[in-house]
Amino acid sequence: MRSIWKGSIAFGLVNVPIKVYAATETHDVSLHQVHDEDKGRIRYKRVCEFGHEVEYADIQRAYDDGDKTVVLTADDFKKLPEEQSHEIEVLEFVPVEQVDPMMFEKSYYLEPDSRSPKAYVLLRETLAKTDRLAIVQFTLRQKTRLGVLRVNDDVILLQGLLWGDEVRAADFKSLDASVKVSANELKMSSSLVDSMSTDFDPDRYTDEYQAELQQLIDAKLEAGDDIDTEKTFGERAEEAEGEGGDVIDLMAALRASVDKNRSSRSSSRSSSSRTGGAGSRSSSGSRSSSGSADDDTDDSTKKPAARKTTAAKKTAAPKSTASKSTASNSTSRKAPARKPAAKKKAS
Repeated sequence: MRSIWKGSIAFGLVNVPIKVYAATETHDVSLHQVHDEDKGRIRYKRVCEFGHEVEYADIQRAYDDGDKTVVLTADDFKKLPEEQSHEIEVLEFVPVEQVDPMMFEKSYYLEPDSRSPKAYVLLRETLAKTDRLAIVQFTLRQKTRLGVLRVNDDVILLQGLLWGDEVRAADFKSLDASVKVSANELKMSSSLVDSMSTDFDPDRYTDEYQAELQQLIDAKLEAGDDIDTEKTFGERAEEAEGEGGDVIDLMAALRASVDKNRSSRSSSRSSSSRTGGAGSRSSSGSRSSSGSADDDTDDSTKKPAARKTTAAKKTAAPKSTASKSTASNSTSRKAPARKPAAKKKAS
């Protein structure tokens, strides 16, 4: 990584020299504009409203209040004390829970920049022990910013904050309506949360749009612009559109969601157990063969089966597995006796 700038943290009378690094990066595929006829790249020229092309060195910043326009030159900005400041000033220490995550902006790693990192380690250990955030003020790209210092693993993290007046209030009239949530709905919703609860692992999630965009670009690079993108990628879009629908019964939707997640977890657990010793636990040849088939099947092929189970459960009243099998057996035994009745009714 390459540092953005060097500076220091003013921690009371303690000065902590640091280097600042961007802690995040984008994975978005970089695109540019071209002329569709000749594939020539689109370039932009800086032109003023009077039609003159202007060099970048001749451009100044200005403010217009509606009646007058004042121009601010580079010398004007140099007079501002914050522009040349490379000091992160600690203003106060606050409890972690008092800073709403909605106020967080971009994050930066701070590396000690001195022969002895003792002051850096002292500040890091103090933040970790007291479970506090250091509210700081700093200047980056000619703007005075608010931020916090916190510990991430063994590194001090500088995280930008929005100013208080930059957070908008949520004023929605639709939330003023009185809505009653029943105890059963709340219980079923809590069961859904419980069935979906796990530990957060960011590596489990991927940006599918960017991944498919890169696949599309690679395919076009290999085959040229004549590739049938509608045939290659359009089918998945149609499948995604077909999965939607209006939810009419909230309780039914919650119950089906709980059943789906429980079924999915149960199948994944049974697959894992079969992988560890499928042969010893198999009670018949058919189960053994199905176990080996599941072992070779990835998660993407298991999900449709879970969806079919959910769809079947949506159309019928929720019952336990045992009661369903009992009902099925009794129905099959009574079927011959019911056929004549059905014919009589038809006549």
